[in-house]
Amino acid sequence: MRRQTTERWSPWILLLAMLLLWQGICSGLNVSEFIFPSPLRIWQQLLEFKGEIAKHAWRTYWVTMAGFGIAIVVGVLLGFLIGSSRLAYAAIYPLMTGFNALPKAAFVPILVVWFGIGAGPAMLTAFLISFFPITVNIATGLATLEPELEDVLRVLGAKRWDVLVKVGLPRSMPYFFGSLKVAITLAFVGTTVSEMTASNEGIGYLLVSAGSAMQMGLAFAGLVVVGAMAMAMYELFSVLERRLTGWAHRGSQSS
Repeated sequence: MRRQTTERWSPWILLLAMLLLWQGICSGLNVSEFIFPSPLRIWQQLLEFKGEIAKHAWRTYWVTMAGFGIAIVVGVLLGFLIGSSRLAYAAIYPLMTGFNALPKAAFVPILVVWFGIGAGPAMLTAFLISFFPITVNIATGLATLEPELEDVLRVLGAKRWDVLVKVGLPRSMPYFFGSLKVAITLAFVGTTVSEMTASNEGIGYLLVSAGSAMQMGLAFAGLVVVGAMAMAMYELFSVLERRLTGWAHRGSQSS
């Protein structure tokens, strides 16, 4: 019981220690807020501009979730295709790996030409940067289905489709939720990067505006908000993972 309590509070204790160290360095060395604002200054700016930050944060959030929703649909379908066919795995996976290596920020100017400045480029950037982990994990979960298990099911009369849908997909759920936790953080990165160059709203736009006005406390406050939204979504998927795939983590939970 004590161990579980310690594990639950350890992130907050570590965060508090980091903030105290950060504040101590800024105060002790008299670091200018234009160079590196202290946590206290960031908190003051967060309260001072809370309305403006909330407006931009909401824009970043719904754009990110829209792009992330598209990534889930495309990632699951593509992952199912790749994982269910050796030919598709051999043909598509190397091409996807090469595409994923491309810097997604380089696509932003192209997306601006196609869709104009606004939510479109940010949404598609969030999609492009986040669908790959979902695809890979779904494909891995299906492709690593034990041959012995598949042979037994075939003997019992199950068809290939039955094996994939009734056994392969449930078995891929831990991989799926693991990919969601990675992909949602990437989606926020994609949205913010796109908003910095191709939007007049959102946290990315706020970062550029605050930086040009030398309001570094406000810029850091925007970064804190993005991090908080990403952490909240990560924790949501962690809760769903524990509730829906508890059978896959039974051994680790009992330890």
